[in-house]
Amino acid sequence: MIHIRLATPADAPDMAEIHMRSWETAYRDIIPAEYIKEKNATRPALWESLITEENTRHHIILINGQAVGFLCVGPPQDEDLDKSFYDLQGLYLHPDYYRQGIGTQAMAFAYEKARASAKTNMIVWVLAENANAIQFYEACGFAADGTQQTREYGREHLIIRMRKKL
Repeated sequence: MIHIRLATPADAPDMAEIHMRSWETAYRDIIPAEYIKEKNATRPALWESLITEENTRHHIILINGQAVGFLCVGPPQDEDLDKSFYDLQGLYLHPDYYRQGIGTQAMAFAYEKARASAKTNMIVWVLAENANAIQFYEACGFAADGTQQTREYGREHLIIRMRKKL
């Protein structure tokens, strides 16, 4: 059984490690390896600055006290969305824990966080080339809403917004 809680500063090293390993595996054939290497070099400092005592949106996923993933949820920054939306800003698992139902349990947690904030819709942005993530989110009831952007991750990548009614 998993346990999810707000991350504390002591969790930052685990979150950086999970982020690095996840990017190396999930984006191996999508994002250039050199870019992943460059971003991973910044992860420890990034998570150390993000996870403060005031943290309200970064959650760590634990199994028997062992950090296996994290998720970030909060209000969306997309200006075209009304106040009924919540944003899944990131869900990452250590590759050793892929395909064990942990992501599905983490999504249930995210839905509850959204509902507790009186939100009735959830969005997530996904790399259009990330078929595994798109398949996962579709299995969770999300569908592409037609909104797209490009982002620079070592080269230009298309990202799509998916949404779900809660």
